Amino acid sequence: MFQEHVYLVDDNSEVRFHLKDLLVQKGYNVNDFDGAQAFIDGLEKLSHPCVLVVDMRMPDLSGLDLQHQLKLRHIVIPTIFISGESHHQEIIDAMKSGAIEFLWKPFQSEHLIAAIDRGLALDVQHIHIQERKSKLQSLQAELSPRENEIFLLIYKGLGNKEIGVKLGIFSDTVKKHRAHILEKMQVTNLHELLQLWDGIDPAETQKLI
Repeated sequence: MFQEHVYLVDDNSEVRFHLKDLLVQKGYNVNDFDGAQAFIDGLEKLSHPCVLVVDMRMPDLSGLDLQHQLKLRHIVIPTIFISGESHHQEIIDAMKSGAIEFLWKPFQSEHLIAAIDRGLALDVQHIHIQERKSKLQSLQAELSPRENEIFLLIYKGLGNKEIGVKLGIFSDTVKKHRAHILEKMQVTNLHELLQLWDGIDPAETQKLI
């Protein structure tokens, strides 16, 4: 069972106090910060699944700046922006960069709760995807360079003869490699192999090995 976290970033101490109190009463684990840099400084303690609730307008680093810094660090956190005043372009930029919600202050608490629950569900889903990718990367790393080359072509839907022609090898040789690929991927047939990798491109996971 995952422990869920809400990270609250707002330079307004009164707003931060009331929102934290509300969320704690609703049963969330809440960590609050008085600015974007304070949150960045504590990133090594980040726990998933989580949601980031961040004010758009803050001194030094804005909410958009924080969103950009997280992207540079390849840190994925479902983000909810809150603001008392924002330009239309700021909202567009936030949503284009992956924010899941934008709420105008003052907002109804149930709207924030609904957005937080949606964000937490998204982060749980992301965790499962990353765990699955990690397992598949481990299996793919067991393949020899030639086996991986053939595996990528199998994934693209090519048959033994087509792969043989493309790589300049006999189809029987491809067949032997295919048997080794199935064994190393811990499946018994092509259907199971394709199901195992459904929705995940092995050409992309290969780059991470």
